[in-house]
Amino acid sequence: MDLASILGLLSGIIVLVWTISLSGNLAGYIDFPSIVCTFGGTIAVTVMAFPFKGLIDSLKSLKYVFVYKPLDGRNIIKSIIDLANIARREGLLALEEAAYNIKDDFLQRGINLIVDGTDPELVRNIMETELAFIEERHASNRGVYEFMANMGPAFGMIGTLIGLINMLANLDDPSTVGPNMAVAIITTFYGSLIANVFCNPVASKLKIRSSEEILLKEVMLEGILSIQAGENPRIIEEKLKAFLSPQLREKVSRDKNEHAEGDLGVGNSI
Repeated sequence: MDLASILGLLSGIIVLVWTISLSGNLAGYIDFPSIVCTFGGTIAVTVMAFPFKGLIDSLKSLKYVFVYKPLDGRNIIKSIIDLANIARREGLLALEEAAYNIKDDFLQRGINLIVDGTDPELVRNIMETELAFIEERHASNRGVYEFMANMGPAFGMIGTLIGLINMLANLDDPSTVGPNMAVAIITTFYGSLIANVFCNPVASKLKIRSSEEILLKEVMLEGILSIQAGENPRIIEEKLKAFLSPQLREKVSRDKNEHAEGDLGVGNSI
């Protein structure tokens, strides 16, 4: 569970409710026609703009914002070094059995390719193509929320224009000007909520998640190619540690003599 995402969203809502309560009436900020115009309109054009499958995938990607187990670069490197030691002692064919215990599909596919004797350049091309499609999928999921972040304020403005038109149509009754103006502006408020309290933060967090996953898959690719090249496991370790932050490098160095227990799984994937 990502406490930062949950606390951030709850804190934003609490701050807004508290601010409104201190300066006005909370009930005055609830207007059903404005809700229908802003939220309904934003959802409607989003459904129009994206294929249904893309919308479903983007909804599923929300779990990586609020419920997420971080990928551990240290465990990934340990797993790759274990595989490198097996290959160094028993040869590449011995990795076939070890590949069955790998939970990450990307790493497992790469190990199977080198076990099958695939040319190193072809292995790199295949794995980089898969990486490109992963990035494209992530960008597509993120794009739905970025689109909604743009459409929310747009429909808020449309609602405001509708409210202003209705207000101007009833200028003969000055007592209705104030209430009508307030209702007109509420739609802009709702549009800002859609963009700044939810959609933009979600898109930003998904971008971070994507960068983390792609980086660690690049670590896997470099490790796979190094194993295929028959490089010394110590050299592979030093090469892969270059992808990590200085703090994680120190932890890897402290843990390098410890044998990883259990299987070779490396976490979840977006």
